[in-house]
Amino acid sequence: MLKRTKIVATISDKRCDVDFIRSLYQAGMNVARLNTAHMNPESAKKLIDNIRKVSDDIAILVDTKGPEIRTSSNGSEIKVETGKQIKVIGNPDGASQGDTIYVSYVNISSEVSIGNTILIDDGEIELKVIDKHDQTLICKATNSGTIKLRKSVNIPNVHINLPSLTEKDKAFVQFAIENNIDFIAHSFVRNKHDILEIKEILNEHNSPIKIIAKIENQQGVDNIDEILDHAYGIMVARGDLGIEIPAEKLPIIQLHIVRKCIESKKPVIIATQMLHTMIEHPRPTRAEISDIANAIYQRTDAIMLSGETAYGQYPIEAVEVMTRVAREVEETQESDMTLNLVRIKNEVTATLAKAAVRACSSLPIKAIIVDTLTGRTGRYLSVFRGRIPVYAICYKQHVMRELALSYGVEAIYMEPRTSRDHFLTDAINAMLERRKIDSEDMVLIIGGSFGPSNGASFMEISKVKNLIAKK
Repeated sequence: MLKRTKIVATISDKRCDVDFIRSLYQAGMNVARLNTAHMNPESAKKLIDNIRKVSDDIAILVDTKGPEIRTSSNGSEIKVETGKQIKVIGNPDGASQGDTIYVSYVNISSEVSIGNTILIDDGEIELKVIDKHDQTLICKATNSGTIKLRKSVNIPNVHINLPSLTEKDKAFVQFAIENNIDFIAHSFVRNKHDILEIKEILNEHNSPIKIIAKIENQQGVDNIDEILDHAYGIMVARGDLGIEIPAEKLPIIQLHIVRKCIESKKPVIIATQMLHTMIEHPRPTRAEISDIANAIYQRTDAIMLSGETAYGQYPIEAVEVMTRVAREVEETQESDMTLNLVRIKNEVTATLAKAAVRACSSLPIKAIIVDTLTGRTGRYLSVFRGRIPVYAICYKQHVMRELALSYGVEAIYMEPRTSRDHFLTDAINAMLERRKIDSEDMVLIIGGSFGPSNGASFMEISKVKNLIAKK
C-alpha cells in the first residue's frame, strides 16, 4: 500500500552511516533534513555523500539558522528563582554570570519595551521586562529554572530588526549550491524579502534549489500570502511558532496555512515534536498519534521528525510509526474536488489534473502516469489528494527529488523522450518492470506533445495491454 504523505527525517552528522540512512529510507523516509545550526560544511558533506550512496531518490533539505537570538556562548549557567531580578544585555561576546545574561542581539535594549516578555530555551524560562536603562533590560523571572548557554531567545509580539541571512547562512547556501542540495529551509521567514534574499544568491549561480519558508513567528503568519508568492513550499515550524504566539491559536494557524498551501499548489510540512516521546521511549503517546493523524486529516504534504531521528534512541521505529499512521488515515480519505486553486500558471495543466482525479473516482483506474519537465503537472495532481497513485516520469533528477515533498506522487527519473509515443512506451514499460501496474490494469496518462514549454496537453485512459500493443 503506497504511503501518500511524505516523511522528512532529520539526520545528524554524529549518526549518519550508510546502513542507518538505508534503514530510515526503507522505513518510509522521503526527505533527509540537515540542521546546519549543529554542523559544519565538512561534516555535512560526509552526510550528503552517505545519503547519495543509499539512493538518488532521497531529497536533501538543509536548514539555515536564520535571524535568531541566542544566549551568549560565554560564561556560566545561571539558576533563577521565581521573582529574581535578571539583567539582559545585548553583547554576543559577553560572559553570563551572577544575575546578568548576555544575548547575541546587540540592539535588544532599544527594541524591547517595559512589559514585554522574554522567553529563553523554547519557553523554559520566562522573564518579564520591568525596567530598562542604558543598554540593559531589567527583568523579573516568572518561574524557576536554569538559563543555559547558547539557548534560544524569543520575544513575542516584538519585531526584531535582524538580517535575514547570517554569514554562516550565506556560506551554507553556497555549500548547498556546490553540492546539488534540493531544498533550503529558511528559518524565521518574516516576509517576501527574506525569501528574495536567498533567491538572489541562487539566481546568480543558476541554481535550481527550491526554498521552503519556515513559519516561526507572527510576522510570518501575517505575511503568508506574499511569502507563498515567492517560496516553493512552507514548513509550519511549531516549536518557535508555539512560543511566539498563544499555544491555543496554533492548531487554527496550522489548519489555515495548510489550506492556503494546498490551494496554491505549494508543498507544506508540519514539524516539531510529532513523536517527541520516542526520543527516549519505544512507544509514542496517544496524543502524538492523534497529532500525526490530525496533520494528515488536514491534508498536509509532509510530516517531519527532528530529535527523534537526529539523536533519539528509537529513530527507525519513529519513522515506522509515522508510516503506519499515514497509511491508516489515508485509507479513510477521499479526493477533494472542491478546492479553489490560486496562483495557477497553466490553465490547461490545472484542468487536465482535475479531470484526471475526477475520472479516477468513476473508472477502475489503477494509476496515473505523467511526464513532467518541471514537476508542475505532478504538483497539480497532488493538490486534489486523490487515492490513486501518481507516478511522475521526470527528465531531471532534481525535479524527481523535488516531488519527494508532494503528497501522493512517486517520482521516477528517465532520460528525455522525443515524442508522445516514445514516452508512452517507455513509461509503461518502466512501470511494468517496477511492478507498479499489470497488463490488465486501466491507467490514465497525462503528457505533453507540443514541447516542454507548454506543459501537459493530452490525457488518455486505456488498459496497459492496449498501450503496449501500440508500439
